[in-house]
Amino acid sequence: MPQKQPIHTLKPDIHSVGAIDWDRRMFDALIPLPDGTSYNAYLIRTAEKTVLLDTVDPAKTDILLDHLAELQVDALDYVVSHHAEQDHSGSLPAVLKRFPGAKVVTNEKCRTLLLSHLDLSEQDIITRADGESLDLGSKTLQFLSIPWVHWPETLGTYLVEDRILFPCDLFGSHLATTELLAGRQPAVLEAAKRYYAEIMMPFRGHIKKHLAKLDAYPIDMIAPSHGPVYDDPSFIMDAYRRWSDDAVKNKVVVLYVTMHDSTERMVRHLADALAQRNLTVQQFDLSQADLGEIAMALVEAATVVIGSPTVLAGAHPAAAHAAFLINALRPKTRFACLVGSYGWGGKMVEQITGMLGNLKVQWLEPVLAKGTPGAEDLAGLDRLADAIRAKHQETVGIVS
Repeated sequence: MPQKQPIHTLKPDIHSVGAIDWDRRMFDALIPLPDGTSYNAYLIRTAEKTVLLDTVDPAKTDILLDHLAELQVDALDYVVSHHAEQDHSGSLPAVLKRFPGAKVVTNEKCRTLLLSHLDLSEQDIITRADGESLDLGSKTLQFLSIPWVHWPETLGTYLVEDRILFPCDLFGSHLATTELLAGRQPAVLEAAKRYYAEIMMPFRGHIKKHLAKLDAYPIDMIAPSHGPVYDDPSFIMDAYRRWSDDAVKNKVVVLYVTMHDSTERMVRHLADALAQRNLTVQQFDLSQADLGEIAMALVEAATVVIGSPTVLAGAHPAAAHAAFLINALRPKTRFACLVGSYGWGGKMVEQITGMLGNLKVQWLEPVLAKGTPGAEDLAGLDRLADAIRAKHQETVGIVS
């Protein structure tokens, strides 16, 4: 028997019928979910048509079907599929089995992916192109192409008469809550920033274009596929504009791992030197840091510093892993540098810089100590702090 969960009403005949996943703690075996998540689906009814927007993760199919039964849905005319990833599309086969007359509405790219990932028939799917509409009688759905948020096929739906945007993953948040509306809650914004940092940041160029596109639409409400609904669209849209633009803040993110305290001593000295020069520092021990916290810190940071000891002539695996993830996330960071210690030599600098090819950064002179850092090594860290401050002064300005 499915867990009883609330059905929310956005407006008359528009309901949120998805599922809350209170206990999920990892997504794609990669992304931490400290606050759980939700898989949002929305039901729209008119006198002529009944439409379901998205489904839910397969593990929560029973909750979705229970909600539709509670609302006495006897038939569906359409199921709009915004995105082929299984947390939104995975229940499609079960929904179509329950409502065999329904047609899946999506775009051509998503159609191809749905047929690849799910047991669907080509006859189940009809397509609409960017800007095309679906007439529901008293309501109209207009489809908007918003690719690369975060897959290439994603589309959004604009409910014209009610001025509601259903943007799928765009503007989402991994946040399990029974509250329908986000309001202007700081906790929601924090969850949305984590979501942006982990999932959307690599595609910020596309997101800027989508934000410009959406400016042409009067939007009273944004109903994403994860997290609460935004009854104040400017709250999340303005945040996305800040996060995705090219401006950086006077912040240095320091990521480090240490084995025999040498690298940690260097990192502590550098962090103190940066703070004394009026730079904001966020420091993370890679042996225990949360990936989402690191990703959020990187969203607007001007500089990233990686601290690592040398292991078998290369960087410590934790530092290499961090470099790999930063390269994938593609933050708008301007400057980067490497500090650490070594025993007899190695290629750590070449290895780490080679792993960050996606970043458009200026590399600053590394500071590497042989064994325990001495006076000259610490002086080198002071010079590095001076260099970072000078770069920040040029880029963002620093209040002395």
